[in-house]
Amino acid sequence: MSVQLVIAEKPSVARSIAAVIGASEKQTGYWQGGGYLVSWCIGHLVSFAEAGQYDEKYCKWKYEDLPILPQPWQFIVPDEKKQQFEIVRSLLNRPDVDSVTAATDAGREGELIFRFVYQMAGCTKPVKRLWISSMEDAAIREGFANLRPDSDYDALYQSALCRAKADWLVGINATRLFSVLYHKTLTVGRVQTPTLKMLVDRDAKILRFQKEKYYTVGIHSGSLKADSVRIADAETANSLKEKCTGANAVCTSIRREKKAEQPPKLYDLTTLQREANRLFGFTAKQTLDYAQQLYEKKLLTYPRTDSQYLTEDMGQTAQHLVSDLLGLLPFAQGLALTAEVGRVLNSKKVSDHHAIIPTAEFVKQGFAGLAESECKLMNLVCSKLLCAIAAPHEYETVAAVFSCAGNEFTAKGKTVLVPGWKEIDQRFRSTLKADREETEILNTLPELAKGQSFSVMADVSEHFTSPPKAHTEDTLLSAMERAGAEDMPEDKVNCSAGAREGGLGHAERKGLGTPATRAAILEKLVQMGFVQRKGKQLVPTKDGINLAVVLPESLTSPVLTAEWENRLTEIAKGNADADEFMAEIEAQVRQLVKTYSCISADKQNLFQSERVIIGKCPRCSENVYEGKKNFYCGNRSCQFVMWKNDRFFEQRKKAFTPKIAAALLKNGKAKVKGLYSEKTGKTYDATVLLADTGGKYVNYRVERKE
Repeated sequence: MSVQLVIAEKPSVARSIAAVIGASEKQTGYWQGGGYLVSWCIGHLVSFAEAGQYDEKYCKWKYEDLPILPQPWQFIVPDEKKQQFEIVRSLLNRPDVDSVTAATDAGREGELIFRFVYQMAGCTKPVKRLWISSMEDAAIREGFANLRPDSDYDALYQSALCRAKADWLVGINATRLFSVLYHKTLTVGRVQTPTLKMLVDRDAKILRFQKEKYYTVGIHSGSLKADSVRIADAETANSLKEKCTGANAVCTSIRREKKAEQPPKLYDLTTLQREANRLFGFTAKQTLDYAQQLYEKKLLTYPRTDSQYLTEDMGQTAQHLVSDLLGLLPFAQGLALTAEVGRVLNSKKVSDHHAIIPTAEFVKQGFAGLAESECKLMNLVCSKLLCAIAAPHEYETVAAVFSCAGNEFTAKGKTVLVPGWKEIDQRFRSTLKADREETEILNTLPELAKGQSFSVMADVSEHFTSPPKAHTEDTLLSAMERAGAEDMPEDKVNCSAGAREGGLGHAERKGLGTPATRAAILEKLVQMGFVQRKGKQLVPTKDGINLAVVLPESLTSPVLTAEWENRLTEIAKGNADADEFMAEIEAQVRQLVKTYSCISADKQNLFQSERVIIGKCPRCSENVYEGKKNFYCGNRSCQFVMWKNDRFFEQRKKAFTPKIAAALLKNGKAKVKGLYSEKTGKTYDATVLLADTGGKYVNYRVERKE
């Protein structure tokens, strides 16, 4: 009897699929039953080989060996994943397996993960593709009822392969090149480096900013207040104030305008990450992790999407969801809502996956058993769905101009006519503790008529121009998404809201990286020490600034990298040639190595860490510096060194800190608290003496207990 093999991306997903299709018998590394075998990868089971596998000489980083351009490409299975790979390989090659279903995540990276395993296992059996946007039982069953030949996704695989090869070529060669030149490991990446450049550029704007003082004069009568334009100097402002105080102000014009603010779109991954960062302080990675957990719990649809619409056949599903959510969400109780579901339906603007919405399973289960972070994210997604299908927010603006002492003053007001979707948004935001700054303040003007006159008082306000704000993950994700948009032809880019409306909207929306990869890029920049988090702010470090400055534009330009990403999208659609793309990447790498063969001597020390002076050497009076493992004399001929792991301090279970070292160098002794006694098993405070005899090792002793 023949069986069908299903390969998922993660064990948890495999378990969910197995439960639906009847593979209930657990085996080592797979499930079986019902005519199915269900196994899984562990992320990337198969990866590109390291450079050293092509030639031993590449184990050492040398300029002479660059560029490294694999022909043919080689692959490896990491040691920690070999066991699962062997299980999957044996299943692929079992005689009773007559077909294979690729059930890895339905996207570019998921396709790559499956194909690498399938190819390395030497399998040639026919493959069908499971493509689902929800882990609900009904969605899985429907997916298996509509399996497609995996050949339909060949273009997607080619795009994924080009992305992976390009990242390897640029990463390996550029990292080695600049690390060798500057004598420090400098990680360079196709997407991470342009992202770093955006942070460095913003930091430079902040540093260059010159604060300027300006003044405004306000006139007021009762509840009415109107302001002048900016005035550069205090003298002019005070003079105007004097003229206006006790004078009459005449209303010269009133302009009323009715406006409507359309409901927001549903969430794609990037907009969800942005808003979760703004409201909750979640990092992009945290939001993705929480969303993935909720997806695997069948409560949320597939998170790694770049669409903000649902397909047109989902109208009834969305209608039911909205009705059920009104009863489930505390902030929606008593809400009168006429759902205009059609506004969020547009199949043309859904590529691989529709927007992120709650599932029917969530309606059944509610918030029971969810962590606080998961509850926050579910509430956010639910509120967005309700907002998206609600009525527009309608309001009237009023701008009244007054003449007083020969100058114009303007008063502005706003009156809400129909709350619409903003009522839902405000209800949701009122449940948040930290969102007070985003609450809109309405200013209602009194009844006014042209020609009306008021006796007014006046005052002067002092203001300062504000510098650009440092990037947060919210603003940086937005900048990454839109990178290169302003350089696109007009016919390919919509107006500012156009990123949300589509069209090319795709080149614009792709920008730097993809929704699925942006979080990892930000985390890597932090891990590498090029960027640091200060609260919600992302700030480049000294090394990050230097790296962005020394690298060529071809590696740092967000525009050029966005063009790459757009090309990869076109490859995935079958509209661009993969071989042509890779030839361009290889040419770029060759040119890079050729151009940067050497640098000036003064630049070679650009990334050297600044040495921290601890004190003066008791032997030669030169500076003593802190190293990773010791405190050492800067005079090479002097052998004075105090080791951080010295047995004297280790026996007493006390860290040998820079503070203790500084006191010993300055005074010859240091007061130390919490020394451990092996005899008594207790701690004590004591004065420790530096007992240096000029030998290879420095000695210490306890002078007295405190």
